[in-house]
Amino acid sequence: MNQAALIAGPIGPIENPTTMLRDLVCSAKLSFLMEAHDGLSAAIVKQAGFKGLWASGFSISSALGYRDANEASWTEVVDVVERMADASGLPILVDGESGFGNFNNARLLAIKLLQHGAAGVCLEDKLFPKRNSFVGDRHPLVDIDEFCGRLRAVKDTTGNDLVLVARIEALIAGYGLGEALRRAEAYAEAGADAILIHSRKSHANEIFAFAKQWQKLPIVIVPTKYYRTPASAYRDAGISTVIWANHAMRAAVAGMRAVCGRIATEESVAGIEPEVATLEEVFDLMGYEELVSAEERYLPKHL
Repeated sequence: MNQAALIAGPIGPIENPTTMLRDLVCSAKLSFLMEAHDGLSAAIVKQAGFKGLWASGFSISSALGYRDANEASWTEVVDVVERMADASGLPILVDGESGFGNFNNARLLAIKLLQHGAAGVCLEDKLFPKRNSFVGDRHPLVDIDEFCGRLRAVKDTTGNDLVLVARIEALIAGYGLGEALRRAEAYAEAGADAILIHSRKSHANEIFAFAKQWQKLPIVIVPTKYYRTPASAYRDAGISTVIWANHAMRAAVAGMRAVCGRIATEESVAGIEPEVATLEEVFDLMGYEELVSAEERYLPKHL
């Protein structure tokens, strides 16, 4: 956790989060990014052993009480990402939606994300405002040339300081493999560092067909719907990175619903107390012990 910076004594060299994320995404070894949506979930992901975070637009929107349809502003997203970076110290690939507008909005978003702790941004080729890929059938795609302009604007503004992932929604929109490959070629030429190919099928056939024909840039996938596919199949297909895109948020929803329902019914917390995290576990997760030791070191003894 970045709270290590609060521990007395020099903290030593800090590895560049963008370099860390680039190593994950571009590695020949399959890597995994886990979704987080606030500081607490980011700390939990770090504790679980993941090496990188996915700042999910869907999950952040849900946690803020919005729908995943660009109802949350880009400034709200940036604020959440900063909390996630501070709480985990992990490299973060941010779901930048479609850039929250045209090239100017996209590059402003990228600058602010970089300033507030992000290591990369993923832009998808949908019109603004977008909607969640699994809701309804209306998923109009942005013109290729316009989207390439957004990618070039981000790359020209941030250079190699931010990993740029281009997300292709052609399969989601029903345009097929040929259109997905055509867009991948254009986005690679525009400066993308990796391609995220997305599918809403319950099997990974579309993903593997794309991977078989696309070799120019690392491939990132989001197996939310085709979750039964084993990781070994992704390794065999040469996939670079798997994003577990919304499972921390969904687990939180299920857990909070169950606990709140029982408390409302039982009018007591005695029954659920053994089933929830202890206060001590939360204190440990958030580094309270360091604060106590720092107080001993820095506060006058008479206070």
